[in-house]
Amino acid sequence: MKRILAINGSASESSSNLRLLEVISAKFSDTVEIAVYDGLWHLPLFTPPKLKEGIPKSVTELKNQVNQADAIIIATPEYLHNIPAVLKNALEWMTESGELADKPVLPITFTPHEPRGKFAMISLIQSLKASKATVVAELPLYRNEILIENGKFIFSAEQKFLLREALNLL
Repeated sequence: MKRILAINGSASESSSNLRLLEVISAKFSDTVEIAVYDGLWHLPLFTPPKLKEGIPKSVTELKNQVNQADAIIIATPEYLHNIPAVLKNALEWMTESGELADKPVLPITFTPHEPRGKFAMISLIQSLKASKATVVAELPLYRNEILIENGKFIFSAEQKFLLREALNLL
């Protein structure tokens, strides 16, 4: 079974992106094993001098999880027409060392409604390409198009199809 690491790109502890990844993990557990990573805010700020001091334990743990995964999903909101700083920071920690090189990645933006997420997707894809990741598809999702009842996400048939197809590309 394919092992996928799903990274929550949000800086919020009550992130709807985290909940989305948890729901995807549960709904598609019959075909893939998805581990959700929700700790980007624990990573220290990347600066080149820190590389000389050694890699912090929290960064090493993330890098190990990325290395062990067959593929990556990154779900992110959009902050100021960009990806959150915590996600950009994590990507910077992995750029030079190459954990994402040739790794299949599915970027997801999960925002309130269109056109939100558009610029975050562009930014995320640019960062992934700079890291030589293999972007398999782009999946913009919007909260106003997903029914949420009692904290449960109810995907339409089309949304389920798109999610399954995107996961099959990983």
